[in-house]
Amino acid sequence: EAIRMAFGIRWAQMGLFETYRIAGGEAGMKHFMAQFGPALQWPWTKLMDVPEFTDELVDLISAQSDTQSGHLSIRELERLRDDNLVGMMRALKKTGTGAGNVIAAHETALKNPSAPDLPVTAKRQIPQSWTDYNGHMNEAHYLEAAAAATDRFMEMIGADAAYIASGKSYFTTENHIRYLDEMLAGEQLTITTQVLKGEGKKLHLFHMLHGDKGTITATAETFLLHVDLNTRSSCMPTDEVLEKLTAFAEKHCDLPMPDGAGRHVGQRD
Repeated sequence: EAIRMAFGIRWAQMGLFETYRIAGGEAGMKHFMAQFGPALQWPWTKLMDVPEFTDELVDLISAQSDTQSGHLSIRELERLRDDNLVGMMRALKKTGTGAGNVIAAHETALKNPSAPDLPVTAKRQIPQSWTDYNGHMNEAHYLEAAAAATDRFMEMIGADAAYIASGKSYFTTENHIRYLDEMLAGEQLTITTQVLKGEGKKLHLFHMLHGDKGTITATAETFLLHVDLNTRSSCMPTDEVLEKLTAFAEKHCDLPMPDGAGRHVGQRD
């Protein structure tokens, strides 16, 4: 478990020497060796062949470490490591493996919030891996973030993993995304969701993506149909799911229609 939860996902991207370099802070490998190198002289190391801990050895290893990773600062190495760790843990979450299984179990145990006017369906920091050659968030990840918000809303009405395992779910049939402003790595992304229609087999959602300043940086309008996973055809949701969805729909029906709802590509203002 210790390997799977910690060393394993770190060693997938960096070896021991780069790990030690980061552990040494801005002073790098030489500082790390100055702190921990003398442990090589402890009696337990006599069980194996070890080099004599000298200034020459420290200089040699430090120089090799500089050649390996010196083109990046410690902070850049840390950001790269953390982005990679998050990406790997998200991949592991999809398969329920290792640290990903711990994350999935934790999220399952979280309480679903009651139905406020506009529930927050996603809140996360933009990772470096979501940016493109222009330096801002790639267009595909706006859809990924909106899809995660849809999944969260489904959980809030009871269409969660257990519901899907029972053979029922919602399938997306249409999306429309408007890109209104840039989102940069490190910014906080918050998504609020308004139910435009929630009746029978139909689920019509409008996601509003907010940046650090609270302004709406994008909108994603999505339409879904409830489906029987065995027949792959549309069907009515369970009474319990429909009751929770109706509660949201009734609360949101008195809200003004959000700006951009119902638009299509190329529509003039």
